[in-house]
Amino acid sequence: MMPGLLRPSFRQLLLLAFLLVAGLLGAASLRALMTLESLVTQSRSSAAHAVQLSADAQLLAERSVTMERAARQYLVLEDAALLQRYQEASRDAKAALARLAQGLPGSPALQGWRKHETSIAAQLAAPEGHDSELVLAADFSALAGLNEQLADQVRGRIEQRNTALLDGLEAGRLQLSGQLLVALMLAVSLALVFGLWLARPLRQLEDAIIGLGENKLGQPIAVRGPADLRLLGQRLDWLRLRLQELDADKARFLRHISHELKTPLAALREGVALLEDGVAGSLTSQQTEIAQILAQNVVALQGQIEDLLRYHAAGFEARQLNRKPTSLHALLVDVVNGQRLQWQAKGLKLKAAGEALLANVDPEKLAVALGNLLSNAIRFSPPGGEVLLTVGSRPGWLQIAVSDQGPGVAPADRQRIFEPFYQGERQPAGARRGSGIGLSIVQEYVEAHGGQILLTDNEPGTCFVIELPHEH
Repeated sequence: MMPGLLRPSFRQLLLLAFLLVAGLLGAASLRALMTLESLVTQSRSSAAHAVQLSADAQLLAERSVTMERAARQYLVLEDAALLQRYQEASRDAKAALARLAQGLPGSPALQGWRKHETSIAAQLAAPEGHDSELVLAADFSALAGLNEQLADQVRGRIEQRNTALLDGLEAGRLQLSGQLLVALMLAVSLALVFGLWLARPLRQLEDAIIGLGENKLGQPIAVRGPADLRLLGQRLDWLRLRLQELDADKARFLRHISHELKTPLAALREGVALLEDGVAGSLTSQQTEIAQILAQNVVALQGQIEDLLRYHAAGFEARQLNRKPTSLHALLVDVVNGQRLQWQAKGLKLKAAGEALLANVDPEKLAVALGNLLSNAIRFSPPGGEVLLTVGSRPGWLQIAVSDQGPGVAPADRQRIFEPFYQGERQPAGARRGSGIGLSIVQEYVEAHGGQILLTDNEPGTCFVIELPHEH
């Protein structure tokens, strides 16, 4: 048997589910149509039968009157035409009586009607007796009473059939309602079963993609379900292994480049120091100046290399978050205390205020981001200035703001302030220029949490706002 038949695809299963549900609803609809057609047929038959019985009962009564009139006239006038008229009316009455017998089987009134009609016919055949007219009158009077009985029986029969039809309609309605309810429940059950069955591999695929996005590469990806989704899961697992290899290569490259660059730089720095110390002989003033320039550039180059490695390491670590419920206010207090010597040395006033909010974050990486913002604020604040750290919220977001009273960010720098190694034009007087990666690392860690870092208008001074998604 072919593998495609053993493991149907997602589209085939989805089509099968739709066909099954449509088949159930179609069968229920067809059954309802057949039941309705049967009830309509019964209703038409019952109506036609009722009309026929009523017409026959009325015809019997009319022909009885005609028979009586012709018979009485015949007894007086003895005209053969009157007798023929009686016989014709009698034939019509007997035909109506025969049809009534089919609708009213076993009715005593029918038998009595035939008995009196036979008696009337006998009286007309031998009208010489002196009591013929009296007997004839008694027979016709009996026929009139029997006609009333037959009319009542016809009405009762029609009511009985109408009642049976209504009962059948009610029974059919109940049966049809039950069938539709069962079909609907089966259709809903099939939809739920197929929906849950098909949603499970989709959920597994979603979890696998989220895991890849969060750099959770250690757990194999296995998707159970239709053949095409299983194949997609295998391809995602291949992608996971490939990403794992790339991450390992990147980490190995960073380790190697760090070692390969630091070793010659350390040798160069040591050699320049030996020259400055006069180990290789006394230096002239120009040689001493050159050695100092070399020493400064070696130190600057080493710092830039370390900053570059730190920035790439931050981008790599940002994908590996260890989230846990964290008090943002307590985290701010820890960051402020961690840099107490720096801000006290400049005589700054630091305030950490705001709401006591919990967030599901990686406290270590968020502390690094807040530490970089605070370090910038301390660096750019004037002596005796104030730095304010606040925790707040807006619908769907948690906010952490760090503001200072420094020179602020120049308008030309606002679009590029978060670029790696970019340094704005407004720098603190007398301070060593930074590497320009602090804000880039902040952006890496904040975006890894699904948040954003904003530079708001706060002239004079600078205000950075970290926004983190918040689910109530």
